[in-house]
Amino acid sequence: MSDKPIIAIMYDFDKTLCTKDMQNYRFIPSLGIEVGEFWDYTNTVQTTEKMDSILAYMYAAIKISKEKNIPLKRKGLEENGKDIEFFSGVESWFKRINEFGEKNGVIIEHYVISSGMKEIIEGTVISGEFKNIFASEYLYDKDGNAVWPKTAVNYTNKTQFVYRINKGVLDISNDVDLNKSMPDDSKRISFENMIYIGDGLSDVPCMKMMQSYGGKSIAVYQQLDDKVKELLRKHRVDYIYPADYRENSGLDKTVKDIILKMSISNKLYQEYSEQLKRIE
Repeated sequence: MSDKPIIAIMYDFDKTLCTKDMQNYRFIPSLGIEVGEFWDYTNTVQTTEKMDSILAYMYAAIKISKEKNIPLKRKGLEENGKDIEFFSGVESWFKRINEFGEKNGVIIEHYVISSGMKEIIEGTVISGEFKNIFASEYLYDKDGNAVWPKTAVNYTNKTQFVYRINKGVLDISNDVDLNKSMPDDSKRISFENMIYIGDGLSDVPCMKMMQSYGGKSIAVYQQLDDKVKELLRKHRVDYIYPADYRENSGLDKTVKDIILKMSISNKLYQEYSEQLKRIE
């Protein structure tokens, strides 16, 4: 096992790495329903039943698939991932950032924390770049049909996955180790070595968490509007950039600068710790 410090970069997915909600590319049309009609129905279910928004869309998909006799299976959902369109530079981003980290003495790990569908993400060309994908997922019956939400990642419970990454407890069924008290210096990835990248208000809990615990947060956007500006003005996020992941873009430069600063901070802490040992 390497003794190099680990830096975690955590991403929302929809409108952060890909250009729109992942369900809108192929999945919703495959159910024989218009995108707008699907989300209108989901919102009605959510409001009428006073239901969590993520559970509402997962329920809506199962209900519509049954009504239209269209099987909702894992393999089919994974196939939908092939049509995902990414922002410029995303597909080459991970290799470049990993190499930059290696050059500066740190290991970079990438994670997804998304309210979207894990099965669709796993079908994309970039799925292998992530150490772990935390996203909403179905439970399947013996015939492979989706029958129940196995995991639902909503906007506020996203923060639990940051804690999981912090402690190295990536099995979401393992709540015992997640809730155990653990000294800060024994946690796998310190909060100070974390970067969160998201697209807006749904990511604010994780962004504020980064600010509270010493990590960094970045909001990416397709269009610079008042909502994005307010995130920066109200100090709910550290930086805002266009969703451009190409080399030498503003996002690329700032992430590399953050990595460099984290690398130096880790080196200084290591030097301090070695001095303490010498004088004891």
